[in-house]
Amino acid sequence: MPALDYPAPIQRLISQLKALPGLGPRSAERLALWLMQHDLDRAEPLAQSLLRLRQTVEACSQCGFFIEKESDCLLCANPKRNSLLICVVEQAADVLRLERSGAFQGMYHVLGGKLSPLDNVTPEDLRIESLFHRVRDLRAEEVILALGSDVEGETTANYIADLLRPAGVSITRLAQGMPAGGGLDHVDELTLYQALQGRRQW
Repeated sequence: MPALDYPAPIQRLISQLKALPGLGPRSAERLALWLMQHDLDRAEPLAQSLLRLRQTVEACSQCGFFIEKESDCLLCANPKRNSLLICVVEQAADVLRLERSGAFQGMYHVLGGKLSPLDNVTPEDLRIESLFHRVRDLRAEEVILALGSDVEGETTANYIADLLRPAGVSITRLAQGMPAGGGLDHVDELTLYQALQGRRQW
């Protein structure tokens, strides 16, 4: 006799939820059952929001932060931002973390990840070439590498620094306050502020 399991639609939902970051099999199962039992009316608005997200939001072609399609980027189009400073981050969410610290008024460049040979992430998979072009086009004087201090973050920072040094641009790295082996997603605003203020030559 086959083992009893959820109907196929619930299994498919659990499988989709399980693929999301931070959700393991048990969490995905609990969330799927909660949606089924307690708030089925929210399922359709949730599905519609996800579809609208795919249809209306994209990455800015310049900095890589999220924008609504066919809209100007609030960061790149802001004349008050200092275009001589470019802060390089791994993910778009890191931009908001730095913005909330209030310490940085320059431009951003989202790489879309970090180099990781084990995961087959190469320079071609990241927005490194476009960073080089932005540094040249904006005539940037300083590039701040606001990348995680784990092995992949350090590897990415070294690669970018080696690439940009011949361009004569100053290359700095976040300094005090950043925990060893951690990324920006585990750092509060005050720590980010101190790290930006105390950045060092790379």
